[in-house]
Amino acid sequence: MTPHAHLPTRGSELAVRYDLYSAFAYEVPEGGRQKVLTDLQVRVPTGGYYARIVPRSGLASNHGIQIGAGVVDEDYTGIIWVILFNMGSEVFSIKEGDRIAQLICEKIGLPQVEEVDALDPTECGSGVNGSTGCGETGN
Repeated sequence: MTPHAHLPTRGSELAVRYDLYSAFAYEVPEGGRQKVLTDLQVRVPTGGYYARIVPRSGLASNHGIQIGAGVVDEDYTGIIWVILFNMGSEVFSIKEGDRIAQLICEKIGLPQVEEVDALDPTECGSGVNGSTGCGETGN
């Protein structure tokens, strides 16, 4: 969209994620958040796809940087921006052109929503909060 935009890149031939780059310089305060513009528009493939914006593992492990609001629907054609949350104890500085997040294009199912009076019982039941850890206790 602007000269500040950087095309997404993959780190290797087999990488499934595309690196997203900041179009501008920002500072994310400790314990705060920042909307970071990429100045890119993308077109997600049609037919049950969406793009998901995820953290970069190095930023997460080294600086406590996490991502919020990370879904790009197939019919969204606006500018891609990323919400960065700084869970670290220091201000996190971003320079124009820094890699800030990664984008994954995923195929999904879009089932019809149906209202029912009750669900059929399963082996796990309802006491595990969506986990596959059936029968576990504690956290």
